[in-house]
Amino acid sequence: MRHGDPHDPLLLQVLPAGAELATQTGFVDDPVGDAAAKRAPGLLHKYHGRALLIAARECAVHCRYCFRRHHPYESEPVRQADWDPAFAVIAADESLDEVILSGGDPLLLSDRRLRQLIDRLASITHLRRLRLHTRLPIVLPDRVTDTLLNLLRSTRLTPVMVVHANHPAEIADDCSTSLDALRRAGITLLNQTVLLRGINDHADTLAELSTRLVNHGVMPYYLHQLDRVAGAAHFEVSVDEGRALVSELRRRLPGYAVPRYVAEIAGEMSKRVID
Repeated sequence: MRHGDPHDPLLLQVLPAGAELATQTGFVDDPVGDAAAKRAPGLLHKYHGRALLIAARECAVHCRYCFRRHHPYESEPVRQADWDPAFAVIAADESLDEVILSGGDPLLLSDRRLRQLIDRLASITHLRRLRLHTRLPIVLPDRVTDTLLNLLRSTRLTPVMVVHANHPAEIADDCSTSLDALRRAGITLLNQTVLLRGINDHADTLAELSTRLVNHGVMPYYLHQLDRVAGAAHFEVSVDEGRALVSELRRRLPGYAVPRYVAEIAGEMSKRVID
């Protein structure tokens, strides 16, 4: 963050603002239908073949646009025994071959607790992949330790890590080092970005972000239209503006560096690609 700049794009992602208190039509507590997708404490199942565990209740930073900013984390599992119902559902559903660890942020778990979860998942024979959705390599890069890398390399499950950077200034210094370490360890790396008013709603910004990510072996995966969560309306960019930005990215960048522009619609069986 730039010292003394109240408009810094990294600061604006985490700085509470009075605009969050304004009531806006169409902005709700659960915009992506998490409650309807809950199959057991800590377990969400929306899409074919994969399910999601709310592995942690906390994050390293509190992103003000977060679609789970109103999630009832106090009801999610903490102790190992609390996870038994979720693992029973996963073990009984052979259509699942991938489990996503999300939260909160799963990398806020200690290595011991993370290993316990991963070992339990690896013991379910029909699972093949482990996906971690995490912001820590970006905002707390020291969390990427040799112990963590060895843990991800040692599981029989194929690890995929989805990081979350919204602005090129986030891909610098120790963050770059953490991403390079993950890449050298053979971890497939993807990035998700949320399109945010006043933060990354310019083609130059998004193009530079994609370029920095690709240079560190991270594939730009999704550019998300803002989930319409209560308190985040001031971040919204119109879909027409988003389309124009993606069109410009296609003109400037190789195809693999252009993220898919998507929206998550509650109840739909996949992300909706915005063309």
